[in-house]
Amino acid sequence: MKLWQKLWLLFTVIWVVVAALNVGTILVFGDEVEPEKALWPAFLAVVVPAVVYGLGWLWERLRK
Repeated sequence: MKLWQKLWLLFTVIWVVVAALNVGTILVFGDEVEPEKALWPAFLAVVVPAVVYGLGWLWERLRK
């Protein structure tokens, strides 16, 4: 596994944990905030790591 992939994996784990805490907080305190607001952080928890991986893959291809 290349260095950028290891760093991406570390970033992804941290990103997903923080996003899960954010979604959990929104759902737990749903009486003060609409539970539908938890969809945006859940969406970003999946999309941002995928985009970062794509950028890393593209960077590796351009450097070869």
